Amino acid sequence: MSFLDVLSRISDEDIAKTLDVVTDDEILSTLSKAVLDIDDALILLSPQALPYLEDMAQLAHERTVQQFGYTIQLFTPMYISNYCDNGCVYCGYSHHSGIAREKLSLNDIELEAKAIAETGLEQVLVLTGESKSCSPPSYIQAAVEKLVPIFSSVSIEVYSLTLEEYKGLVAVGADGMTMFQETYNPTLYAQLHPFGPKSDFAKRIDTPELACQAGFRVVNIGALMGLDEWRREAYKTMLHLNYLMQHYPDVELSVSVPRIRPCAVGYSPKYPVDDTALVQYILALRLLFPRVGITLSSRESKYMRDNLMRLGITKLSAGVTTSVGGHTKQGDSSQFTISDNRSVSEMAVMLENNGYQPIYKDWQTL
Repeated sequence: MSFLDVLSRISDEDIAKTLDVVTDDEILSTLSKAVLDIDDALILLSPQALPYLEDMAQLAHERTVQQFGYTIQLFTPMYISNYCDNGCVYCGYSHHSGIAREKLSLNDIELEAKAIAETGLEQVLVLTGESKSCSPPSYIQAAVEKLVPIFSSVSIEVYSLTLEEYKGLVAVGADGMTMFQETYNPTLYAQLHPFGPKSDFAKRIDTPELACQAGFRVVNIGALMGLDEWRREAYKTMLHLNYLMQHYPDVELSVSVPRIRPCAVGYSPKYPVDDTALVQYILALRLLFPRVGITLSSRESKYMRDNLMRLGITKLSAGVTTSVGGHTKQGDSSQFTISDNRSVSEMAVMLENNGYQPIYKDWQTL
């Protein structure tokens, strides 16, 4: 059994019917529970729950502080290659895109790492485009080996690998893996990914489970909000998270909540997600999964990030560039446009001014 089996039993029609019949009494009953379960997800995601967002926000803040204290982890992405074989219609790295293609040498990777380390950051997320020929597993593994002596935590966000390839990365010190499903709607997924290795919906959806089996300490999932109706995507993300938590209790699961941003291919989302919807999603996530990390990236504005960090967020990016080698050189090879370009020191000051402690290190790879 895989999560694909769980997803196959869920229809959008059933989700819509359940959302339509949620009552005030159900919402109040859910908010009064000490412990929630997956059956409560659609109640908190329903339109009927909108008048209760303030109550949800208070509970989400309390439960986040109970589990994580007044702390926020800081990290930055590190793009090392943007060659890509996929035809994703919404992504600046798409094979169709006219952006400049680049790939860092191992020496360049080390220079980029040292520039990041000078900011005080100890956690880095390594990203590539999805091209196994241009960025083979051996290249990703060599990059991790360069980074592990410099950072306390090295995570990867690359194309789907095999179980053995993931085990190889864990063996050399990678401790985290991120994989966004993008959309949990298989029909829409096929339309958005017309060609390339990423066009395999089932393979994509099973990949986080392979990462759990390979021994990664942290596995992070998420949907790209705006591709499909947000309540459906939020619920299916929660189902995926719940499945992984039940089957891999020793893995630290986390969720990202990215909204689609402008990029080189000029894609416009068919289901724009407004600020209220994003807030409701984050609150519902926190209340259902009080111990799960929630990451909010620089796709969001300063205003949104400064305010949402109190409502369940545990991890923020800082000093971000989405260009290959962007920490050491100028260039226009970015994957998408960021909204919050504050430096690491500026983010730290903001957190401290709001009574939060910036956390640069919460793990040491041995």
